Amino acid sequence: MKITYYLEVISSWCFWAEPAWAELKARYEGRDDVEFTWKLALMDASGLPVSRAQCDWFYRRSGTHMRAPFMLNSGWFDPELKEYLAPNLVAEAARELGATDDRVRLALARAALRDGRPIGQWKEAVAVAAEAGGLDPDALLALARSPQIEARARATTQEFHALGVTQRPTFVFENAGGDRAVLSGLATAAPLFAVAEALLADETFARAYASHHGGPPAA
Repeated sequence: MKITYYLEVISSWCFWAEPAWAELKARYEGRDDVEFTWKLALMDASGLPVSRAQCDWFYRRSGTHMRAPFMLNSGWFDPELKEYLAPNLVAEAARELGATDDRVRLALARAALRDGRPIGQWKEAVAVAAEAGGLDPDALLALARSPQIEARARATTQEFHALGVTQRPTFVFENAGGDRAVLSGLATAAPLFAVAEALLADETFARAYASHHGGPPAA
């Protein structure tokens, strides 16, 4: 089974979903039949707040919904930016430079959403990511601003839109039998566990059937 997590680094709902993602990964840790990956789904101006006041309203709403003991920090918001390429492309570049786990993008998200740092600025994003990933800042910046990294982010964003969904986080579950489930906008672990178990159960059945009866007749 392959599980793909489509995210935007500065998305508050992705931030709230991170514990569920971590629980899901821990549940299947060490299994060679379950693969996890994340892909960028960049937000444009339509998905961003128009002011800090509006951002704070959404943070009060989502924080209450998630029963959080703290409120997110809107200090990262820059009214001049219509897209937050810096944190997203830096996270993607860090992965290519060897920081293949979640630590860099999580550090970027925390810097923005908990500490209110201006993560939309390249210098700030690189400083956070280089420290979190133990990476060379100059090499990281050069790669993050390269055409190939932006092209990759644009391509995975198009994949996200092709799913016909609008919410981040979105989780796509696929098993070897061709079963596919898409969960969009959910930030808790229970539905992710339920879908994963269902797809794995179908795959187990298919293997058991094949071991008893073989493949289908040719004609």
